[in-house]
Amino acid sequence: MTQPPPPPPQQPPQGGGFGPPQDQPPQDQPPQTPPPAAGPDLGKAPEPGYGYPQAPQAPQTPPPAAPQAPPTPPQGYGYPQGAPAPQPPQAPQGAPGYGYPGQQPGAYGQPQQAPYGQPGFGQPGYGQQPGYGYPQQPTMPYQPQAGQPGGGKKLNAQMLIIVAAVVAIALIIGGGVLYASSGKDEGRQNDTAGQSGGTGGTDDDNGGTTSGKEKAPSDPSAKVLFQVPAPEVKNDSTVVVSGSWLTDKAYVKSGIARIVGYDRDKGSELWKLPLSGPVCQASRHVTDDNLTAVLYQPAMPTKADPSHGCSQIALIDLDAGKRLWTKTVKTGDQLINFDNITLSGKTVAVGSTSGGAAFDVSGKLLWSPKPADSCYDAGYGGGDKLVAVRKCGSYDQRQLHIQTIDPKSGKVISEYKMTEGIEYASIVSTNPLVVAADVGDSAGDGSGISDFFSIDSKTGKLRTRISAPGEQFAARCEGITRVEACNLLAVGNDRLYLPTEEHDGTGKYSQTNEIVAFDLATGKQTGQRADAGDGYTISPLRMDGGNLIAYKRPPYDKGGQVVSISGTGFKETTLLQNPATDAVRDVETSMSPEYSEFLYAEGHLFMSKVYASKRSTVREKEYLAVGFGTS
Repeated sequence: MTQPPPPPPQQPPQGGGFGPPQDQPPQDQPPQTPPPAAGPDLGKAPEPGYGYPQAPQAPQTPPPAAPQAPPTPPQGYGYPQGAPAPQPPQAPQGAPGYGYPGQQPGAYGQPQQAPYGQPGFGQPGYGQQPGYGYPQQPTMPYQPQAGQPGGGKKLNAQMLIIVAAVVAIALIIGGGVLYASSGKDEGRQNDTAGQSGGTGGTDDDNGGTTSGKEKAPSDPSAKVLFQVPAPEVKNDSTVVVSGSWLTDKAYVKSGIARIVGYDRDKGSELWKLPLSGPVCQASRHVTDDNLTAVLYQPAMPTKADPSHGCSQIALIDLDAGKRLWTKTVKTGDQLINFDNITLSGKTVAVGSTSGGAAFDVSGKLLWSPKPADSCYDAGYGGGDKLVAVRKCGSYDQRQLHIQTIDPKSGKVISEYKMTEGIEYASIVSTNPLVVAADVGDSAGDGSGISDFFSIDSKTGKLRTRISAPGEQFAARCEGITRVEACNLLAVGNDRLYLPTEEHDGTGKYSQTNEIVAFDLATGKQTGQRADAGDGYTISPLRMDGGNLIAYKRPPYDKGGQVVSISGTGFKETTLLQNPATDAVRDVETSMSPEYSEFLYAEGHLFMSKVYASKRSTVREKEYLAVGFGTS
């Protein structure tokens, strides 16, 4: 799982405090975004990958332009203040499933009312730099994550820790790329894992499905539908603009302290929803009637008051462009600042270092942190099921409990106890249940993944453990505060789909990679492999029934592609082919699956950034989002 140079300008690292001890306590005119602009004219060169040498190479082809090393995000307006807490060393891990005395499944959290009544994608996992506009909250330094294709060499573990400590706080406010999805989880972003196999098909007990919904057009050739100019940012600051969703009518994207719905073919504004402050985190899941949830700040940051906290929980109607309600949770008389947000069925769940809480879509509180509890909910994974990452034990003897819970009551259905000493875990998928962790800090590349754990969500028993060495596979998870922040992977057909690291292609300067499949029952590779093709880099986006939807980042002389890969024979079908002109390719390659949100559905591909920052040059045009579509 590749380790990049520092993140690019529009995508500073995400992070913030991890895990929430439940025994701890814990309007507005936003800046205006320019209207969408038609036609590409961004001037960034495509970025070549690097890899390990292989067999003798074919005759030389013109080399791609040198990759642009993403600069460290600037300090300034829009970042949290406060030094990150030191990260404890991780002890070597023993066998998975080590029991923890005295911790049994039972009542979950603290239901305060009667029982109630769904993402291309993770951010670079650097810590955050103190500055203006992010909530003040103790944070743990976080693991740097994979870089753009063609980025520099992997950093060693010591350097990663240093980098993480330097930039540790910026993402308390901002969730990442995380991650959007479309109505009914249809256009789920690559940061998601494809919880139930995506759209269409019939689910089995392990989350597998049959057929897909996406059909190949008669002509997959695409054009630029529209571009949304990057919002104006002042004072050398970087502001979170996380969150994008795709419905049958609209492409919806977060801006600076607002959410905007665009006609998905024309780019014209359908509606605009102002918020009191910047978005911190956005759920990747959407209900059947196109409701989703976000975390945001109660006010815009200023130099005098740079930290307002991510305390506002809102339910958004993506069809009407309305905020249906906003809620807060307190410990005593103190507002809780939350780190992550998700949605499962009709339940909105939020986690933090002060514990977890949940609301029904009606706005009714389902549970909130229990002050007397020695364990706490670091965060939740949503979608088909609701799964909590619950932290128990002392700081130097931590144990994570992976709990499948009833989203209506909070009752624990099953529980898997991870080996003591594993400090962070990520929910890759809730159905089937797959968890990622960097056991013993052995990944060595900041990807947050050394192993995947396939768990039976009914019994809590480990089905199998899959080793995924960082030097071989390119997926990554953040897991420190955003437990669903995994990208470059997908789950469906009771399989885990992972991209390999880039390696030399047949051309002298070309790079390529593959997607391989692991059986979640046995932990073994199935033997299925999807080749990117010379010069391309392939990344899973989501599942479409039993088929895998993937994006191919293009070489220097071609346009990118979206393909469907059949779950049985791994036959590849092209769904969308972007233009190969320099101008269009420059726009396309200014977004990458590692750092940006990617959504695809019904012949539409949308790419968007999750950070807005002051533009590097006055002549270079930058975009918040760009949409491509077939005829």
